[in-house]
Amino acid sequence: MNYFMSKLKFSGHDSFHCRALWLRKGYDFIKEGNKFDEEATVELGVGKNMVNAINYWMKSFQLVDQTNKFSELAEFIFGKDGVDRTLEDITTLWLLHYHLVTENIASIYSLVFNEFRKQRIEFSKKQLHNYLIHKCAETKTSVSENTITRDITVFLRNYLRPKKANKNLEEMFSGLFIDLDLIEGLKKFEDDDYQWYKIENKDRNEIPKELILYAILDYKKLNRSISFDELHFGFNRVGNVFALSSKGLLDKINALIKSYKNITFTDDAGIRVLQIKHEMNKWDILRKYYEKK
Repeated sequence: MNYFMSKLKFSGHDSFHCRALWLRKGYDFIKEGNKFDEEATVELGVGKNMVNAINYWMKSFQLVDQTNKFSELAEFIFGKDGVDRTLEDITTLWLLHYHLVTENIASIYSLVFNEFRKQRIEFSKKQLHNYLIHKCAETKTSVSENTITRDITVFLRNYLRPKKANKNLEEMFSGLFIDLDLIEGLKKFEDDDYQWYKIENKDRNEIPKELILYAILDYKKLNRSISFDELHFGFNRVGNVFALSSKGLLDKINALIKSYKNITFTDDAGIRVLQIKHEMNKWDILRKYYEKK
């Protein structure tokens, strides 16, 4: 099934990847009654293009809607009783990654994690570029090749840990998601013109079971009976979004059924099904995780 039939969305970040401090800064800026207008450059202490980028990333993570009204996610993280206002817990970064992929406001993230990396675990910039151009044609999305190139660069900077530092060390290591180690840089051939990358399914032991349950409950068309294969390979499901191995997902499920009595997991003749017997509140589950910490 092709889930990408509507117009895709690229650009808006003015070639700036998301810095770790920007989201909190953007939240406080809006909370104080400010607007992303010409005066915002003074209030935020950055240039006009960075102002636009901060607002773009706030919307891409669905921390605010198109009118800059806060979402429940924004208040949960950064509000008065916010669980991690300074983004010190790696779980919060995984939570933000989850929303960046599933909201599909910045289409490259949903495309890569839901579809592209199923075709090839290892890839070059050129291969990703060609894939995105093909998806644009398929969805009748009008976008320039230069825009696609910039989107790929920003995408990689958000996740990739630099192998070599240059003079601007802070800039090199400012990508919001580099500590997730989701994307690995490769040099496959000495004479290769392209840098290669890899997004590999792993156990992801650092992701707590509560975040996995949150993501399962957050799914827009939640069915209380969900097959293991759907959880592992389904569109916007935890296996795709978090690049989980089969063992990693099974470990998370086993941890969930040990902790929650109303969650069961059956394996009948190889048909594995997770069942949620009663309604559960995803925010309460996640908040309890932070309270324990």
